Amino acid sequence: MSIHKKTSRQLLPIACVSLALFSFYTNTSNSAQDSTKNSTQEKPSDKASKAETKKPNSLKKAPAPKAAPKGMPVNVTIVKPESIQVWSQYSGRVVAVDRAELRPQVSGRITEIRFKDGENVNKGDILIVIDPRPYEANLKQAQATLTTAKTQVILAEKEYKRAKSLVAKKAVSESILDTRNNNFIVAKANLLRAEAGVDTAKINIDYAFVKAPISGKVSRAEITVGNLVQAGVNAPLLTSIISNKKVYVDFEVDEQTYIKTARVTPEGALNKIPVRVEVSDGKIQQDGNLHSFDNRIDQSTGTIRGRALFENKQKLLLPGMSVTVKMGVSNSQNIKQIAISERAIGTDQDRKYVYVISKTNTAEYREVTIGANIKGRRLILSGLKENDVVIVEGLARIRPNMPVAPKIKSLKTAQK
Repeated sequence: MSIHKKTSRQLLPIACVSLALFSFYTNTSNSAQDSTKNSTQEKPSDKASKAETKKPNSLKKAPAPKAAPKGMPVNVTIVKPESIQVWSQYSGRVVAVDRAELRPQVSGRITEIRFKDGENVNKGDILIVIDPRPYEANLKQAQATLTTAKTQVILAEKEYKRAKSLVAKKAVSESILDTRNNNFIVAKANLLRAEAGVDTAKINIDYAFVKAPISGKVSRAEITVGNLVQAGVNAPLLTSIISNKKVYVDFEVDEQTYIKTARVTPEGALNKIPVRVEVSDGKIQQDGNLHSFDNRIDQSTGTIRGRALFENKQKLLLPGMSVTVKMGVSNSQNIKQIAISERAIGTDQDRKYVYVISKTNTAEYREVTIGANIKGRRLILSGLKENDVVIVEGLARIRPNMPVAPKIKSLKTAQK
């Protein structure tokens, strides 16, 4: 019993020392693990942030600006007023300036045809010959009658003068003087009749040689050689001639256009108004001028007849031909006007609009009033002004206030 108590007393200090050593080693190991763990978890970015926190506020970087949205690329053109000829279009028909129908003015048998069908002839050319021999004989007879009348006048004048001198001497009565005076007057009248007979005979001979009354293109011979023709009311048609150096084109103009044209055209200056005609295929074009307007407006149609005059140097315009007539405004070329491509104009129900580039490069909706169509371009009567930048194509992709990147396109390219 005593031995056991003694042994326990001896072992107690050793146990305390062992426990103390164990606690020391345990704490040391945990501290080492914590420092290792902290050192592995600390990143370079954390070091940088710690370093930045130590820097002064004046050295901090400003935040980067946000990128602006990119605009849609669009082709644009700059509006420039220009001199533009405005045309109004109508249907018309070519009419000859001069036209003549040749009919016999004396009766007889046709002996010669001196022209070819469709030939161009000059005024005074002999075209048809009617047998002139009977009329030449009539001329000789008339000339003989004229000679007789002249001798009778000479005789009557001598007798009148002789009677006048005898009356002065009271050798004959005054009744004889009156008779001689009357015979002298009748003789002079017969002389005039004889002269007229000669003139008539000469005219008939001239009529026997049928001449062209105007220059132009002759038709075919309606009656050939050997046929007998009669002069008079029912005289047959021999041929016809139309002038082709100049032609008229007749067309109908509506009342409003006539009023506008008359308002801006000085009196007597209708021939300054340009007119252009095109044949149905559009390949033949002739430029001329307005010649006249009719003196009244047709109540049934509300139109007035207009007539234009054209030089037909190439002989391409024939009477009766149907043509397209374009009449201009006399002073429209002196007025600066705005015209843009048809593709630059959009339709919003009953309104027309365009997109104009604003100062901030956004598409701005702009309502416009359009006018006449001129070779794929439209006149802009209101809504645009000089130097406006207009989007010329791709309107379906554009919306109001949309950012865009304009690209200048020339007017010639934009018109195509």
